[in-house]
Amino acid sequence: MVGYDYSGRVVLVTGGSRGIGAGIASAFLGAGAEVVVCARTPPERPPQEPEGGAGPFRQARHLAADVRDPGEVDRLLGSVEEAYGRLDVLVNNAGGSPYALVAGTSPRLHAKIIELNLTAPLLVSQRAHPLLSRTAGSVIMIGSVSGDRPSPGTSAYGAAKAGLHHLAGCLAAEWAPLVRVNTVVVGLAETESAADHYAAGPERVAATVPSGRMARPQDVAEVCLWLGCPGYVTGARIHVHGGGEIPAWRQLQ
Repeated sequence: MVGYDYSGRVVLVTGGSRGIGAGIASAFLGAGAEVVVCARTPPERPPQEPEGGAGPFRQARHLAADVRDPGEVDRLLGSVEEAYGRLDVLVNNAGGSPYALVAGTSPRLHAKIIELNLTAPLLVSQRAHPLLSRTAGSVIMIGSVSGDRPSPGTSAYGAAKAGLHHLAGCLAAEWAPLVRVNTVVVGLAETESAADHYAAGPERVAATVPSGRMARPQDVAEVCLWLGCPGYVTGARIHVHGGGEIPAWRQLQ
């Protein structure tokens, strides 16, 4: 990774205990930041500073929180402010969805998916705004290509991510010039749960990506490190998808 120095800066990563979120947290730790991750349950192993980081071996601090609950969001950001007195970067990474066809599934399930993937980032960003305004900070939304193209089987998730992409643009316009807001649009991703998520198998799925592999947590983390630095870019969508997905018709003979 390109060298970054986040010494003295504080980063909050929601859903940062595993997968892409843990990769993002680890990268910021390696750049010298104080990192807080939140999830409803403590991780078995908190994200750790990678080898060769900017300082002694450190771990992220975990705070339990359900980011869909406004009261818990208030408590979370209050704890960050009490412990560190500042916040420089917020990464809204918490999200996800089970496979759930719209027909025949519970309306409450779809509501929960939208709450987690759209309402929660709005709530956390809103509560973090005063802290970020003091440091000219940055909000990074972790979006998805499911919000850019049809996602059958995860329709509520795709709709929520499309809304998240738009929300980031709105907040970027509202909060400029003090607070920058950008989106990392992640494509097919290789995480510890990829084998369960992609029924065809990670190798076959990777073959549909022009770059020949799925995105890895460190690919997303590199973009987050760049967007978290002071700069001019706001309201942008950075696609981390290896060129997208090869259309199915290309496989037809």
